[in-house]
Amino acid sequence: MKKISAFLVLAVAALALVACGSSSDSNSSTTETGGGESQAEQGGAAKEESSSAGGGSASTLKFEADPNGALAYTSTSETAKAGKVTVEFKNPQALTHDVAIENSQGEEVGATELITKGSDTTTVDLKPGTYTYFCTVPGHREAGMEGTLTVK
Repeated sequence: MKKISAFLVLAVAALALVACGSSSDSNSSTTETGGGESQAEQGGAAKEESSSAGGGSASTLKFEADPNGALAYTSTSETAKAGKVTVEFKNPQALTHDVAIENSQGEEVGATELITKGSDTTTVDLKPGTYTYFCTVPGHREAGMEGTLTVK
């Protein structure tokens, strides 16, 4: 009887520890979309969302490194509204990646942090035009980890 009681106490304690556990990621939390599905579960394409806050317009771009390990994003073409744009980047890979945005003159106008198995967010003020987004890790852009961002 004492063995059963001890086992039950250990089982309850283990469940309590699992329920209270947390992620070891030091970056921003994973982003989810409306219906409780993650971006990857919805097909992985980056999405733009618009909202009005304080009379201004804002948009959000969601980027994800290829979950299968390729040196690529899940999308190679995106659009956003001019103004403050929030860039949300999710990297499910063990390789380090980021998202940097450069204007048509080749000047970097914003970037997320380099991350591994996590996510990061940054805000960039964009004017109408065509931009390129890419990974700044040497060799990744050249291997195809880039895309075109059109700001209207």
